[in-house]
Amino acid sequence: MAAHEVRKLTDLEALRTLSHPRRQRILDHLSAHGPATSADLARDLDLNTGATSYHLRELAKHGFVEEVPEKARGRERWWRHVPADIRFPLRSEQDDETRAVMDEMNARAYNEDVAAFRRALAASEPGGWGDAFPFSRGTVTVTLPQLAAFFEEYVALVMRYTDAGAADPEARRVHTRFLAFPDITD
Repeated sequence: MAAHEVRKLTDLEALRTLSHPRRQRILDHLSAHGPATSADLARDLDLNTGATSYHLRELAKHGFVEEVPEKARGRERWWRHVPADIRFPLRSEQDDETRAVMDEMNARAYNEDVAAFRRALAASEPGGWGDAFPFSRGTVTVTLPQLAAFFEEYVALVMRYTDAGAADPEARRVHTRFLAFPDITD
């Protein structure tokens, strides 16, 4: 598997572009299903074609998607997700506007993840992929540099497995999440 570019987002406009809910849906779809036209995305995501084209152009302006010229026919434009290990500014590096965007984006993403997890549980049946819900909840006692190292090891592990089963027809996309926060009772 090729390593993804590490990209630290510090530009507030790029963060706003990425945090938009419809744009997130477009990125998720392109990441999961590969290149598509704005018409395909509009149909698959139940969105307006004109708005989808606008969102794609905004995502492209900030390097989150790019055109696929070899698939284009006539005026038809194809788009693909640009894979990257996206990093966000530390809270200490965020001004009030950036913090508001980040907090809203993180809260929305977490709520969507919990909802998707619940839907997957409800749709699962025992055996096979229905047993594919490994869960771990724990605590670690670490310093800030150790937590940073822990996170980097987690990201490296996820990256190692990102496309590990891509050639196997039995493989499925599996969502992984990392959430860490200091215990405020300490």
